[in-house]
Amino acid sequence: MAGDSNSVSISGSTKPQGTENHDHDHDQTNVLQKHVMFFDRNNDGIIYPSETFEGFRAIGCGVLLSSVAAVFINMGLSRKTRPGKPFSLHFPIEVKNIQMAKHGSDSGVYDKEGRFLPTKFEEIFIKYARTYPNALTSDELKAFMKSNREPKDYGGWLAGYTEWKILYSLCKDDNGLLHKEIVRAAYDGSLFEKMAKEKASKKQKMTSDV
Repeated sequence: MAGDSNSVSISGSTKPQGTENHDHDHDQTNVLQKHVMFFDRNNDGIIYPSETFEGFRAIGCGVLLSSVAAVFINMGLSRKTRPGKPFSLHFPIEVKNIQMAKHGSDSGVYDKEGRFLPTKFEEIFIKYARTYPNALTSDELKAFMKSNREPKDYGGWLAGYTEWKILYSLCKDDNGLLHKEIVRAAYDGSLFEKMAKEKASKKQKMTSDV
């Protein structure tokens, strides 16, 4: 994998499975829950807008993007993850119910219960990685996103487009490629921890060099 200031180095094997247990306080978690746990900054099972903002900043997003993400993500997902509970202006997202907020026009890599489907993940690269077998170019990513669109599901189109464009912007390499291991790590959330650690390490190095 070519190095780049925007790319993230993923070492070791990160192959999310629906029944796999990671080292976390939650013993019974699906992969979609693991995908969002990074944003539960105090590990209480609830994600507030301030935590969403903090999480986006930690992985390298700017203040404006992080603010917009916090507003739209929490406003959009809060009620869906809190069935039977009254509306809250704090817009909390309950991690345990995150599969209830799964939007349409997505890749289908998560099933309705939030489990990871390896065959659907592999299909992304079998069908769309035409230039290199284990990476997507910008045009290939656009073709993939377009193929996911369900008729008149404008909210799903926007959600899918935003998610993938942010991932591509932050993680593409010098050649503009989004690598398979990066995408895999994004699905199980391990990518975000690595991105945050790399960003913190770079910041510390810059401080020490002053």
